[in-house]
Amino acid sequence: MKRAVAILRDYLGVSQQEARGMLALLTLTGFLLLLPLAYRLWVPDSIPDTSASDKRQLDSLVALLEVENREVDERHETTPGRYEPDLKTKKAERFAFDPNIVDAESWQRLGAPRWLADRIVRYRSKGGQFRKKEDLLKIYDFPPELYGELEPYMRLRIEEGAEKPSEKYRERFAGAEPELNKSYASNKPVYAAERYSKPVLQPFDINTADTTELKKLRGIGSKLAGRIVKFRDALGGFVSPGQYAEVYGLDSLALEELNKYGQVQTPVKKLAVNTATAEELDRHVYLSKRQAEIIVNYRTQHGPYTSPESLRNIRILDAKTIEKLTPYLAF
Repeated sequence: MKRAVAILRDYLGVSQQEARGMLALLTLTGFLLLLPLAYRLWVPDSIPDTSASDKRQLDSLVALLEVENREVDERHETTPGRYEPDLKTKKAERFAFDPNIVDAESWQRLGAPRWLADRIVRYRSKGGQFRKKEDLLKIYDFPPELYGELEPYMRLRIEEGAEKPSEKYRERFAGAEPELNKSYASNKPVYAAERYSKPVLQPFDINTADTTELKKLRGIGSKLAGRIVKFRDALGGFVSPGQYAEVYGLDSLALEELNKYGQVQTPVKKLAVNTATAEELDRHVYLSKRQAEIIVNYRTQHGPYTSPESLRNIRILDAKTIEKLTPYLAF
């Protein structure tokens, strides 16, 4: 003890009283550090015994889980992205239907899983319509197998005065739906849609048209008209009608109307690639923020661009992007 105090006093240069206090503190610290280890060595671990009532409760919970798992296996629910036509619990029905008017319950009767039926109904509630049968495949994750089975039964709206259904058509769906058979018996169309009575349209300049003019086209409402104008302004104008398909949400009818009446007559607005800032370049539809920053940085380091070919030195720009950008750049 005295030797330890003397060592601490000489080593640390403290008084004898301070050395004793430090020795006592070190001793106490070591004791506290060794106490948990000694406790684990001397005191054996004890496992609490579960009472009989607790065991019975656990057994009942396990039994309930097993029953639920068996029920899930028996239901054999279809997961999103998969189509399994051979359902164990419910056989799919087949009847003539219009995809623009049937509800979620009818879609499930036709064999569509619940998630897909809800997705179709939400698409229609937001203004989406199926102008032709193939438009149904635009629904995300719509199974091609299910489409192949339902395609013969799809009946889109037809206007009054359409041709009467053929005898082969009548025989195929002779027992499908009472309403359908009734319409066959009276030689009337399956569905009578309202006649389209908008005024006769004339071709117009797509790069100067406003939403009012665009809404005159079939298949284009306020939302799509605003989306077309917004895309056009961000683009700087359309170079060719082929760019109409790049507008999100346009179905086959809207594209057909735009190609028929929307003409490119006014030149596009160009960007001065050698003076434009990264923010100005980033606002263009065909460029990302990173691409815009790299274009500006490369210009600062190597001097102004002289032609579209000089953009090929920027590795982040592929040939297709440069080709699409070229009509919008001024050198």
